[in-house]
Amino acid sequence: MSLKLHNTLSGKIEDFEPYNPKEVRMYHCGPTVYGVQHIGNLSMFVFTDILRRTIEYAGFKPKQVINFTDFGHLSSDSDEGEDKMAMGLKREGLAPTLENMKEMGRKYAEIFLGDIKSLNVKTEGTIFPYASEYVPDQIELIRKLEEKSFAYRTSDGVYFDTLKFPEYGKLGGLSDTNNEARVVENSEKKNPRDFALWKFNKEIGWESPWGQGFPGWHIECSAMIIKILGENIAIHTGGVEHIPVHHNNEIAQSEAATGRAPFAKYWLHRAHLQIEGEKIAKSTGNTVYLEDIVKKGISPLAFRYLLLQSHYRTPTNFTWEALEGANNAYVKLRRHISTMPDGGEVNKDYKELFIKAIENDLNTPTAVAVIWTLLSDTLIPLQNSKATILDFDKILGLKLDQSTPTPQLIVDLFAKYKLARSNKEFDISDKLREEIKQNGYEVMDNVDGSSYLSGSFEL
Repeated sequence: MSLKLHNTLSGKIEDFEPYNPKEVRMYHCGPTVYGVQHIGNLSMFVFTDILRRTIEYAGFKPKQVINFTDFGHLSSDSDEGEDKMAMGLKREGLAPTLENMKEMGRKYAEIFLGDIKSLNVKTEGTIFPYASEYVPDQIELIRKLEEKSFAYRTSDGVYFDTLKFPEYGKLGGLSDTNNEARVVENSEKKNPRDFALWKFNKEIGWESPWGQGFPGWHIECSAMIIKILGENIAIHTGGVEHIPVHHNNEIAQSEAATGRAPFAKYWLHRAHLQIEGEKIAKSTGNTVYLEDIVKKGISPLAFRYLLLQSHYRTPTNFTWEALEGANNAYVKLRRHISTMPDGGEVNKDYKELFIKAIENDLNTPTAVAVIWTLLSDTLIPLQNSKATILDFDKILGLKLDQSTPTPQLIVDLFAKYKLARSNKEFDISDKLREEIKQNGYEVMDNVDGSSYLSGSFEL
């Protein structure tokens, strides 16, 4: 596989060449665990799972980190507003203490882990650090920045001086005048783009050389990456909303502290998931959780299938009608494969088509289309089609190897069909064929006189 990925740092699709082929170090910005994650947040980790599975399929060994932010993420990217974890504590009627904050964070982290497990996101070997467990490392990183004159103090905290880092804004090609997201409520900032490394807080936080408080949201990620993965990593991912502020801040403080660039060789960003064409917003009630999908009797893997039908750099529009369509297609696919015989070989031509799609910046819509083309190809033996699709599923992660049991009703009708056909009672066999079709399956007859069941195209 000759993998190519779109690198936000260059704005181009590049050949993937990690620092160390034996260990591809990847960091994925994880959730702020102040509540249950909606499907927009979860969609990010289906994307990173496809990335991980592709890395593994290509023969690399990933070392992957998904962090939990359990303090310090303020409601505004410009380091203003209320801490989101504090907002969660207030919502649940809990006192604003570090102990309560950590406990609440672990509760919602467990829910998140359950959700991504339902979506078949691989977690074996993945490291899930909590930001609160790495505060000493964050303090040490800030000290380094201060020693190198990249940091200055104000009355409310310690800030990074972006003017001291000439390359600030290189991710996404942001110019010096691109300050739309930087509302300057702190008049002591030297520049609107300067960001908090440490925020003072006398009520909640940790002791530091600068006073009690807590590290900034951005320094959390840099410290955890450097501590766990090293000063330079292969891949860093996040949502497109992270590009202007969070990820540019990470680059600036990390490269300033270590003197080593690039901090991450490849930056990959997922486009937003919208609901009914609108941005997801809890304030307007425009939010869907995985639990809502399950309550409607739809498998979380049908939602995964829906996500794979859009490229990760293209916004996905979630509607219940679209999800129902994805569910029907997914069930149909599972039924087809469950009726196919085992023992086949992977078809090289279709594998080439599939790999061509995936290695082109993880083009999952085209990859999924290859499966349906293969299923309609009557020249390929069924057992080979099955072996080929299951090979593809090592990347797609749709659990297509788990057979869907054929209902006993269909088994009995199919037995009667074969008996009628062998007795040349074709009127009876035709009626049985139609009854089987009405129940979601289809009878397929081979030229040698044998028959088999297939999942129906009309569910």
